[in-house]
Amino acid sequence: MILAERAARLEAEAAAASAQADLSSIEALIGRLKLEIEKLRRQLYGSRSERKARLLEQMELQLEELEAAATEDELAARNVAARTQIVQSFQRKRPSRKPFPDHLPRERVVIPAPASCPCCGSDRLSKLGEDITETLEVVPRQWKVIQTVREKFSCRACETITQPPAPFHVTPRGFAGPNLLAMILFEKFGQHQPLNRQSERYRREGIDLCLSTLADLVGACTSVLQPLHTLIEAHVLAAERLHGDDTTIPILAKGQTIKGHIWTYVRDDRPFGGRAPPAALYYASRDRRREHPLRHLRDFAGILQADAYDGYNELYEPSRAPGPIASALCWAHARRQFFDLADIAANARRGKNAAAISPIALETVRRIDVLFDIERSINGLTADERLRIRKERSALLLTELEAWLREQRSRLSRSASVAEPIDYMLKRWDRFVRFIDDGRICLSNNAAERALRGFALGRKSWLFAGSDRGADRAAAMATLIMTAKLNDIDPQAWLADVLARIAGIPQNRLAELLPWEWKCAAPAAVQAA
Repeated sequence: MILAERAARLEAEAAAASAQADLSSIEALIGRLKLEIEKLRRQLYGSRSERKARLLEQMELQLEELEAAATEDELAARNVAARTQIVQSFQRKRPSRKPFPDHLPRERVVIPAPASCPCCGSDRLSKLGEDITETLEVVPRQWKVIQTVREKFSCRACETITQPPAPFHVTPRGFAGPNLLAMILFEKFGQHQPLNRQSERYRREGIDLCLSTLADLVGACTSVLQPLHTLIEAHVLAAERLHGDDTTIPILAKGQTIKGHIWTYVRDDRPFGGRAPPAALYYASRDRRREHPLRHLRDFAGILQADAYDGYNELYEPSRAPGPIASALCWAHARRQFFDLADIAANARRGKNAAAISPIALETVRRIDVLFDIERSINGLTADERLRIRKERSALLLTELEAWLREQRSRLSRSASVAEPIDYMLKRWDRFVRFIDDGRICLSNNAAERALRGFALGRKSWLFAGSDRGADRAAAMATLIMTAKLNDIDPQAWLADVLARIAGIPQNRLAELLPWEWKCAAPAAVQAA
């Protein structure tokens, strides 16, 4: 009776564990399918919500926890089922695994075959074939010291001693190779890892690189790479159209931090079929006074796509010396204000504290989304083709939208929540509809906002810039790294090659090291990266 009761208890525990594992597996499957559905919706219909990106990140974190819990429950059910012969072990249905990339090196480990038959003991064995099990493994980062030998020779005729020149180092009497320097720079300015964390990680790997040494290397690299920054700056400011935006970064001051700003200007002609390579330019400042964009764009004349910041207004004056800049405002920025008043999902989460959904805001968002659908269909076409389609499909929608907004505004009081975003658009309507007369203009300023995303994420990691010089240095390095990313090359591989070659290339050939030129001249290096 005791044995029977013990067996029944084990069977019950095994069944319960199997059921729990089954439930966890189903929850993980549901989470994975939800994530795939949201990603497909984003690809098909675009970003329907400004919160969609954050929603996907939250769903990915949730899926991570569900998968980990499902694996734990599966192992627990397997251990319990192993103690009984009646209940079978639970087996999760996992998604099919993709094959490992072909470019990864393969290390063949052959398990010694038996010398004799385990059944009869005969040694007359013949090979029928083999089964291969592939396991993905990682080799820890390897550090090495390169010894560059420079032999000396003496001339027997004139007694002159000759010796090859020493290899180039960024810092005088330096010791860091170009790959190490590129890794330090990319970790700090591309992956937002401060130098003190890098120093701690290197120390755990057995390499003592103190904070002051790393800072010395960063300062030297910034100085050496300054000519490339100047070339990228000239390339960006020579554009016919720029995206402009700014974001805040804390800058360390006496006993506190001040609210500094990072400004970006992005040249990207790909939406209207332009062949000029894309590039991004960054500047840093201690405040947001209008003098900063005036200084940044003092030599620029063209189209500026930005928000309605008053500091740009002087750039739009007809009497400006290089010529007036044409202003084109961002529809995504205007749409965001209406969307906040029409976000049904956010109101559902607020519960009793939720404000009423504005039907005017909801209808405005719907009308603006139709314009964005048209823009997605003409992305990449030539400026003339984009202009023709806009005249055919978007012009009438804009006329109807303006008339509808003015009609709705005439019925609203000043205190209405939707009155402010309507006034924001109607007071600047000529700058919002400028895209209907120029095929080069985009409907949104998202290119500049994407360029600032790294700073928005990074400031949570490095907390603040150590000084004004530090903010300027971050802006200069971000210019190089983001320009490399926009041209679809690995910033770290590009920086390593540039640091290795920049000392030996003539000044009039520095343009060969620009990301887009480097990509064309070094296909093997790009493929390896």
